[in-house]
Amino acid sequence: MAVAEAWETLKQTVEAYTGLSPASFFTVLALAAAIYYTMAGFFETQPLAPQQREREAVEREPLPSPVQLGEVSEVELLAYDGSDRKKPLLMTIKGQIYDVSQSRMFYGPGGPYALFAGKDASRALAKMSFELQDLTGDLSGLSPFELEALRDWENKFMSKYTKVGTVKQTVHVTVTEGSDAGAPNAIEKATPATENIEDSRSDDAAQTKDVKADLVDDSSEPKAAEANEN
Repeated sequence: MAVAEAWETLKQTVEAYTGLSPASFFTVLALAAAIYYTMAGFFETQPLAPQQREREAVEREPLPSPVQLGEVSEVELLAYDGSDRKKPLLMTIKGQIYDVSQSRMFYGPGGPYALFAGKDASRALAKMSFELQDLTGDLSGLSPFELEALRDWENKFMSKYTKVGTVKQTVHVTVTEGSDAGAPNAIEKATPATENIEDSRSDDAAQTKDVKADLVDDSSEPKAAEANEN
């Protein structure tokens, strides 16, 4: 009885304030609730992937001060490609090494320019290339436009990042057949020839002594003959 009275009171109230029947009112109310939950789902913050959470945590960590490395080889530079988070993230342009740790989202693992980290990317930046063969400091054959693009990159790095060292220059020595390769053999072969010359000189000296001795003997024979005649 009480429920029926409450329902009648509710219907009268809904009709009085909305002008709708109770069925229409509750239908509109249900649709409004459905729309609300649907829209809330679009704007709800999605949980971050583990890798993204880890990356953001690393980015929030204070960066250590850049450490001057001095002169390092290309092989030693590979250790600073971002795979070891305890080491700075380095990149090289025209033989100059820069600490790009503050831009790990670009040059670190998973970043769009991660391929350049730990290497001399001069040629790749000049050509805007992501080919492995262009990850070198060799600038031969580049066009004026490409050299200008590389100069812009260099100016950007000089103004934004700290220079921490240089890459050791590798000198390539080309040995041609019959030149340097044959030099040691030529020296070795020259040694016996020198010994033969020395031996021949000794033989000549001995022969000279024998000739002098013969001359002395020949000169003494006339003197002996004169003595016998007297």
